[in-house]
Amino acid sequence: MTLSERAAAMPPTCTTNMELYTRILLPKARFSFSYEDRVVMVGSCFAENIGRKLEENKFAVDVNPFGTLYNPASVAEGLRRLLRPERFTPGDLFRHEGVYHSFAHHSRFSAPSEEECLEQINSRLSQSADFLRKATRLVITWGTAFVYRLKSDGRIVSNCHKLPEKQFDRRRLSVREIVAEWEALLQALWEQRPALKILFTVSPIRHWKDGAHENQLSKATLLLAADALRKEAPDRIDYFPAYEILMDELRDYRFYADDMLHPSPLAIDFIWQRFTGNFLSAETLAILKEWGDIQKAIHHKPFQPGSEAYKRFMLQTLLKMERISGKMPSFDLGKEIEIVKSKLE
Repeated sequence: MTLSERAAAMPPTCTTNMELYTRILLPKARFSFSYEDRVVMVGSCFAENIGRKLEENKFAVDVNPFGTLYNPASVAEGLRRLLRPERFTPGDLFRHEGVYHSFAHHSRFSAPSEEECLEQINSRLSQSADFLRKATRLVITWGTAFVYRLKSDGRIVSNCHKLPEKQFDRRRLSVREIVAEWEALLQALWEQRPALKILFTVSPIRHWKDGAHENQLSKATLLLAADALRKEAPDRIDYFPAYEILMDELRDYRFYADDMLHPSPLAIDFIWQRFTGNFLSAETLAILKEWGDIQKAIHHKPFQPGSEAYKRFMLQTLLKMERISGKMPSFDLGKEIEIVKSKLE
């Protein structure tokens, strides 16, 4: 049988409407995000990457007040500290290899002096606690169900800061433990902010040092815990499948960074598009597109920057910026307006 005869003999579904990848179907969002919302993002990969996208697009957002946090227990502890902010003191820090660290924070808050470290931590704590009191949306991203307990006092640390592994006990949280801790925390959050809507996600970054099988067990634990919490408060909690999108829709190593674990910029953009398409209202999407067009105009490199045509183009861009600022007073376009004015000089 020739190739053409084989093709003719194939069922119609094999030659038409061919699907070359598995598409994740997103259920209708239970709530939306808009420019009027104040959004807190805490946790792992999704919180960092999508949080930065929201910032770039002028949303009112506070991303990871404690730095990147990976496990549900550390994320929960960070939120409890924001609900009842108490200043960190020298006793909350430790010194390792000439640098001061906090077990509650990512190393981005570490500093060579005790004073600098505490200033960074307490300044952000105060700002973020105030932001949370006015927040309308909270996005939580869990990265791993494994935790490290400090042997000296039994507390779960958010970051080991490269201390010797012998100082910690490592274990995987159970679904029951995660759900029990978060049930109490969610009630405390809603007591302070009854209208707060919460979106859970699981980071698509594989924790390869746990091993392939242990990583899957860890992710499964997080998925089951998030699902259980969502079912308890379906009007207040939703879930976005960032993990599933990268694992299935983007099942190709071109969507990963050089370490083959973190998502590439292309993958982050794809997940951002799926997120905005599902969770942003039509009005917000329209403003987002308008702002995107303005950004392109600002960064446009003309062949003749001194031409009258380019000056008219920049003046039109300035008018668009003034118009969008009038519609959205929360937009802070001071920096961008200065860039445009400098190009007109």
